[in-house]
Amino acid sequence: MEPTYLKAAPQTAADVARRDAVRETVAGVIADIRERGDAAVREYSEKFDGWSPDSFKLGPEQIEEIVAAVPAQTIEDIRAVQARVRRFAQHQRDSLHDFEVETEPGVFLGQRNLPVSAAGAYVPGGRYPLVASAHMTVVTAKVAGVERVTTCTPPIRGQIPAATVAAMHLAGADEIFLLGGTQAVAAMAIGTETIGKVDLLAGPGNAFVAEAKRQLFGEVGIDLFAGPTEILVIADEHADPFIVAVDLLSQAEHGPDSPAVLITTSEPLARRVLKLIEQILVDMPTADFAGPAWRDHGEVVIVADLDAAYALADRYASEHVEVLTRQPREALEKMRNYGALFLGEGTCVSYGDKVIGTNHTLPTRGAARYTGGLWVGKYLKTVTYQEVTDTTSSAALGELCGRAARVEQFEGHARSGDVRAHKYADAPLPWAPAGL
Repeated sequence: MEPTYLKAAPQTAADVARRDAVRETVAGVIADIRERGDAAVREYSEKFDGWSPDSFKLGPEQIEEIVAAVPAQTIEDIRAVQARVRRFAQHQRDSLHDFEVETEPGVFLGQRNLPVSAAGAYVPGGRYPLVASAHMTVVTAKVAGVERVTTCTPPIRGQIPAATVAAMHLAGADEIFLLGGTQAVAAMAIGTETIGKVDLLAGPGNAFVAEAKRQLFGEVGIDLFAGPTEILVIADEHADPFIVAVDLLSQAEHGPDSPAVLITTSEPLARRVLKLIEQILVDMPTADFAGPAWRDHGEVVIVADLDAAYALADRYASEHVEVLTRQPREALEKMRNYGALFLGEGTCVSYGDKVIGTNHTLPTRGAARYTGGLWVGKYLKTVTYQEVTDTTSSAALGELCGRAARVEQFEGHARSGDVRAHKYADAPLPWAPAGL
């Protein structure tokens, strides 16, 4: 049985045009900041956010005042969530081991996991102050051992997002800038008179932030290429259609371009979910985003069985995959392309986004086919080293290197091996200049 789409969401020419316009705008901003530094940053901040303070960087006293004004319950909740993120990140770090092995007599090969020196964490603002992104980017970087973490977040309608600043501070940020959008990302990547250059950029953002990271990749590292947030729900006849509908809309509210997909083995459930979504949207406070997202990017697909559901879900390679079936852990064995799995009715994507401790910066637009999301390892460089202390082993490697390199016509490489074979084992050196 071929999948049956009760609702589909084909890409339109307008989607392509919007991406092209974003790409052009971002390229111009980056080029201008590269040329004019802080002056350009200030102009774009004033233009896009109406924000041009004496200094974008918050000083220690300002941070203390801002944090002190945040409700005590909010501070307590931030600490609780960050403890969960830190605990999971530490387990990830502990799973990465440096090692050294002697592969042959006197031949030592080793591996080390070294943190980048400086990371930039972008914490989105705008309509939604994504406080949780501070936990995911800054806490994880600090657990990895990053020495300097610079954070940027935009003002919200001209106001300081106090809870976000508190979260960045409590997470361990070394520098906090009230600066948003492309100008923030470009400033951290390029470096200006007042904003130090970083080695790696992390954190979600809107289309302009995502495009800026894409264009700056190579000049700096990035966590991943990010698009609009996605949810895919796999459901069988045992799923609660009301929960399915609510969970689909929970991610659709991120923005009008956020895909929400249901793959189910039950046509009655699919039709019930379609009706419930329309009913819920009537008075949903974020319906102005969730409604267009569902209208333009929502999909409902009926498949023959769960094996077909898992196979189709793997083709989507969605950011978030919620499995609402009688045996949800089956997906761990049957699936391989997803940013994160959420197994069973007691779990939901919103837990991952906000409170449970795993990282919410995840691959979108099919990138889950080749990468996972942000984790402590993204802030680490896995490097190797070599040492040969046994002359007999070095001579044998030298002879092997000479032969292997000459197959590839790399004569210089071959000679590096030859001289060691000659010095340590008296091998002939016919190419050596006379008198040496």
